[in-house]
Amino acid sequence: MARKLIGKVISDKMNKTVIVAIERLKAHPIYKKKYKVTTKFKAHDEENSYRPGDLVEIIETKPISKQKKFIVIAKVEKKKGIKK
Repeated sequence: MARKLIGKVISDKMNKTVIVAIERLKAHPIYKKKYKVTTKFKAHDEENSYRPGDLVEIIETKPISKQKKFIVIAKVEKKKGIKK
């Protein structure tokens, strides 16, 4: 089963590649305080159509290159009324 993740594009400087940052909350094992952890993935973007700031969905696939193992599926629309 391939992983599907939603994250924000933070860079599009490479040809046919974007860097997507995934943020998640993690709890400290002793103190139980929650903190943010950011993981960056390189994802394949065939048409070079995604720009920094776009919210996108990526899916895991067979390795495309040494570091690229994800493909951008689609742009995710933000729900109206929710401010972040």
